[in-house]
Amino acid sequence: MRISLTERPLPLPLIAASRAEMGSRAAEEIASELRHRLQKQESVRMIFAAAPSQSEMLAALIEAPGIDWTRVTAFHMDEYLGLSPGAPQRFGLWLRRAIFDHLPFAAVELLDPGDDPEASAAAYAAKLAAAPIDIVCCGIGANGHLAFNDPPADLNDPADVKVVELDRACRQQQVDDRCFERIEDVPTHALTLTIPRLLNSSRIFCCVPGALKKTAVRRTLRDPISGQVPATALRTHANWSLYLDRDSASELSAG
Repeated sequence: MRISLTERPLPLPLIAASRAEMGSRAAEEIASELRHRLQKQESVRMIFAAAPSQSEMLAALIEAPGIDWTRVTAFHMDEYLGLSPGAPQRFGLWLRRAIFDHLPFAAVELLDPGDDPEASAAAYAAKLAAAPIDIVCCGIGANGHLAFNDPPADLNDPADVKVVELDRACRQQQVDDRCFERIEDVPTHALTLTIPRLLNSSRIFCCVPGALKKTAVRRTLRDPISGQVPATALRTHANWSLYLDRDSASELSAG
């Protein structure tokens, strides 16, 4: 799947006074998009990121009124290899706790590596390709990654879902986010949706709070579009929104 790397007009980021306000404002706009789409189409298909950066938004989205979740199918964008099925750090379980178990989704399609991650990747890619993806809710990694596409990432990756090796900065972020106690505990490999697969969606909402992400935010908005900062690819999408708090936006005032 190839995407156009033509840069589009940059949307003005919403900079909130706090993480809670950021999450609330993002959820309000995501909910509005859901209501609008459900008025004109039979169903909606969404992809969710699993990360502490999404917690405030997801908590607020659960409470949003007027959404027929029985017509919404949920996917998620990445999953570790090598964790036990019940490991609390598994992204599918994290999303169940954060949102999936709280709402009556039409379906929740979990990305489960199983015993054959390559086969699981192909099967999940087929599910994603069965119909258009309407909405992606994502974050940006401290190293500029999208999902688990660490730099240098292929912005025109021919795959939709694949096995990747996680770089040290990505793994350290999982410790900094208090998902793991030590970097040695963080898996070295994962399944991830690729950047073209994520960008092949109608609408993207990106929540990026916290001081740990301030440099990644600045580079996402100001560096040349390239796989060295994978999140710069968001600037090629026709309809994306960026939500920050004061900490994550703190390097934008310079230069």
